[in-house]
Amino acid sequence: MSRWPHFKSLMRLDRPVGTYLLLWPTLWGLWLAAHGIPKLDVLIIFVTGVVLMRAAGCVINDYADRDIDGQVVRTSKEALGLFFGLCGVAFILVLLTNIYTIVLAIAALALAAIYPFMKRYTHWPQAVLGVAFAMAIPMGFTAQTQATGLTAWLTFMAAICMTIAYDTYYAMVDREDDLRIGIKSTAVLFGSWDLTIIAVFQCLCVGLLAVVGQINQLGVAFHLGLSVMAVLFIYQHWLGRSRLNTNYFKAFINSHWAALSVWLGLLIDYG
Repeated sequence: MSRWPHFKSLMRLDRPVGTYLLLWPTLWGLWLAAHGIPKLDVLIIFVTGVVLMRAAGCVINDYADRDIDGQVVRTSKEALGLFFGLCGVAFILVLLTNIYTIVLAIAALALAAIYPFMKRYTHWPQAVLGVAFAMAIPMGFTAQTQATGLTAWLTFMAAICMTIAYDTYYAMVDREDDLRIGIKSTAVLFGSWDLTIIAVFQCLCVGLLAVVGQINQLGVAFHLGLSVMAVLFIYQHWLGRSRLNTNYFKAFINSHWAALSVWLGLLIDYG
C-alpha cells in the first residue's frame, strides 16, 4: 500500500479530465452503433476499458519521459509492470467481444504504447494520440454490430481532429520548454499559426459530425449539442488569444465539455 500514492499519481486517477476526453467520443461510437443505448455488457467493457487504457497511457508516457522528468518513481521498472498489467486487464475485457474488435484493440494498444515516444521523431505525436483514442469508435461498432461502416469512420476522423486540437492546446503550455530540450509537437510545428490551425481541425470535427447527423437523420438535440461544441470551440479560441499558458490549459480542459455536449445530444435524440 505504501506504493499506492505513486501508482495513483502515475495513472492520474486524481485528474480525470483525460479519462473524460477518451470516454465521451467512445460513447459517441457506442450510441451511434446501437442507435441508442448499447448492450449492457458492451457498455461496461468499454467504460472500464477507457479507465484502464487512459491510466496505462499516462504510465507509459511518464516512463517515456523518465530521462527528461527525473523523478525517481517514474524511472522504476514498476511503471512498466503497471502499464502491462493495466493493458492486460483491458485486453481480457476485449476478449469478451469478438474477433473484429480484438484485431482493432491490438492496433489501438500498439498506438497507445508508441505514442509517448513519437515526440522524439515527429511533430505529429498529437495525431498518433488522436488515432489511438479514436480507435475506440470503430471498436464500439464492431463490438455492437460486428461491422463498421461510413458512420464509424466519419466519427473516427472527427474524434482525431478534436484530439489534435485539444492536445495542441495542452502542448502549447510546455512549448518553450519543449523547444529548449528538443521535444517535437504540433504546438512547436504550428508556431504562430497555432490558433488558426487548431480552429481548422475543430471546424473539421464539427463538419464531420454534422455529416454523421445528416446520414443518421439525427434530430434537434444532437444538432443542439453540436452547436454547443462549436460555441465552446470559439470560447477556447478566445482563451488562446490571451497567449497565457493558464488559458491554454483552460482551453484543453474545456474540450471535454465540448465532447460531452455531443454525447448528451445523442443520448437525448435516441432516448
